[in-house]
Amino acid sequence: MRIRLDWFGEKLAQRLADLEAGRIAPAAPRDAATVMLLRPAAAGTGVEVLMLRRVAAMKFAPGAYVFPGGSVDPADYDAPVGWHGPDPAEFGARLGASAEMARALVCAAVRETFEEAGVLLAGAPDGGPVADTSDTSDPFGPSWEAERAALVAGDVTLAELLSRRGLVLRADLLVPWARWITPEGEPRRFDARFFAAALPAGQVATGHAAESDRIEWLRPADAIESARAGQISLLPPTATTLHDFAMADDGPAAGQDAVLEVLGRRPVIEPVMPRLVLEDGQAWLDVPDEVGYPL
Repeated sequence: MRIRLDWFGEKLAQRLADLEAGRIAPAAPRDAATVMLLRPAAAGTGVEVLMLRRVAAMKFAPGAYVFPGGSVDPADYDAPVGWHGPDPAEFGARLGASAEMARALVCAAVRETFEEAGVLLAGAPDGGPVADTSDTSDPFGPSWEAERAALVAGDVTLAELLSRRGLVLRADLLVPWARWITPEGEPRRFDARFFAAALPAGQVATGHAAESDRIEWLRPADAIESARAGQISLLPPTATTLHDFAMADDGPAAGQDAVLEVLGRRPVIEPVMPRLVLEDGQAWLDVPDEVGYPL
């Protein structure tokens, strides 16, 4: 499928020409992770997904509706974090990554979800996930919001936060389902692995003002329809993964557990890398037909 882009310029045209002529090499993509949080929709009508609208000042995708996520940090690789769930090698087999990389991606997914949405996919070693991270006061130490601010500022690592709270990372809550690589023509590229997770009972999602100016829970099909109507902006990977969930979410009989179970059947996640081209002064994005882009 070919998607017409509304932006292009001499800098982009020159970059694509230089790439085609071999004068420059494509930028190396940065490893990244993003999480699609699910909760039951109102009146038992399927599921809703958490979406954040990126602030207009952001360099990447300003104004777009996205899922919580971001780049893998160096600390995500070697942090001595407690772990519950499938081991990193099992995640790596599905994500096309080494065990070391898979471990870093899962750590980044959990960290970014807490930083950007205030939802912590962690729990006690012998119990369920954290029940509530919305409490702003804690007589025995930093509040959850203070912990979140320290994590965003880089004053504490995810491993340190979990350790002093007596928690472990709940890898079992994450379901891998997609991998998208930014086109070679872009100067800013990501190799993003997408995960899905149910919102833990008792937790409340709250946005991070520096990166998002709106937070909404939307039915996947409704988000796609809003994008078709021009009411919201969706990047191709976001729209496609929403479409995946819309197909799995077939009404009251589905629910978040059934949706996650459907997505969890995919044994290996194949990477998708669209191609950016310029023809007669118009920029186009070529997306493989088999991914099911809905817009």
